[in-house]
Amino acid sequence: MSMTKLNILLADDHQVVREGIRSLLEDEEGFCVVGEAGGGVEAVQLAESLKPDIAILDMMMKDINGIEVTRQVVKRCPDTRVVILSMYANEAYVVEALRAGALAYVLKESSSSELANAIRAVGGGRRYLSAELSERAIEVYMKAAQEESADSANTLTPREREVLHMAAQGYTNAQIAETLYIGQRTVETHRNNIMRKLGLKNQTDLIRYALKHEIIPMEE
Repeated sequence: MSMTKLNILLADDHQVVREGIRSLLEDEEGFCVVGEAGGGVEAVQLAESLKPDIAILDMMMKDINGIEVTRQVVKRCPDTRVVILSMYANEAYVVEALRAGALAYVLKESSSSELANAIRAVGGGRRYLSAELSERAIEVYMKAAQEESADSANTLTPREREVLHMAAQGYTNAQIAETLYIGQRTVETHRNNIMRKLGLKNQTDLIRYALKHEIIPMEE
């Protein structure tokens, strides 16, 4: 990772938001925005080609969400560190983002200086959470989640969790296969395993499960 300048990739499906963040970051010393993505798939592709120091990812994008993008970026670009930018202060989202490999979780209502502090912290290999989020509460939540082995979701593999996230959002097997770079038959196998492990019978059950466990957000 660069010691003098942090190269940054922005990913948000709202252009005006990206422009605002870019403008804020360009006023900060040591930051260089090297790319912008309007969706999750594009973000993964740009991360692979640009290999930025930092990827700032919106939690909810039009194709795949920031948590799924984080998993893929961390796996394919291990030197890229992820900052999640989100409007959701719910601890479940924070924990899921941290589990996926993000080092920072910043609320969209935060100040520009806080975002800059988060980027610098992550650039130094440290974790950062918005001031509104309690570090102690997150640690307690993560410990409880790890110990909650009775939860059937804990039996899912990382890949099955990826497929669950996308399937719950209505993606077809073909779309999931293309996004995750796996075969359709592999996706079918994962979906069958998910349904069996979670005791689900159909797509409606899957969506209800995802909403209940906050795998996908409830529409407001």
